Amino acid sequence: MNKTLVQEQFGKTAASYLTSTPHALGKSLERLVALTSPQKTWRALDVATGGGHVAYTFAPHVERMWATDITQEMLDMVKGEAAKRGLANVRTAYAKAEALPFEDLSFDLVTTRIAPHHFDSIPEFLDEVHRVLKPSGLFAVVDNVVPAGSVGDYVNAFERFRDPSHLRAWTMEEWRAALKAHGFSIGHEEQLYKQMEFKSWAGRHDANMQAFLRAMLAQLTPEVKATLEPKGAGPELTFRLCEGLFIAKRA
Repeated sequence: MNKTLVQEQFGKTAASYLTSTPHALGKSLERLVALTSPQKTWRALDVATGGGHVAYTFAPHVERMWATDITQEMLDMVKGEAAKRGLANVRTAYAKAEALPFEDLSFDLVTTRIAPHHFDSIPEFLDEVHRVLKPSGLFAVVDNVVPAGSVGDYVNAFERFRDPSHLRAWTMEEWRAALKAHGFSIGHEEQLYKQMEFKSWAGRHDANMQAFLRAMLAQLTPEVKATLEPKGAGPELTFRLCEGLFIAKRA
């Protein structure tokens, strides 16, 4: 089987996602639990689980926690880590976000976090989420978001040079419209900023690509600078990205 770009990229870096600060400790992780109030009787599903952080966080609060991904290395790691943490109710499954291997009306809660900007089709994914959720079930999504127009285009290009599997982060407006169009009513939305350390963010690349990415942070229009907020220099260089968080109910 030929691996996709996403599988190649995340297969090589699977272990790093277990300890990645934005994934393991980001503010949005605790916000998801607070905003969804998971119940012990619930069946929950985390799509594109990556390092499994959402699954580990929700597992103690629900009856069954499924975690899916298209990268086998990620799934193997999640299975092992769940066992280490004593989370016996976690199950893993290989699945594309746009083709979930579950029956209709199977889950009380579906989550995905910092992943949809890698999906082939977010609209098809939303249809699948709607299909597998029970009536009035909750969908909790967190993903990188960008401003509309050329500023957002620049941020997406910046991210894609660093990670070619990054297809496109949406705007808050695009998420809002898509959720409504695909059968969800939005109960809550917010934006969360996260500080990124350039050294670790770009660490997978050689010196030439790192220099190029540094140049993209240095040669900014005032509008892009206000969005990315680069600070410091050398090993202390940081910038910020923005996450959009939505809690929606299956209509």
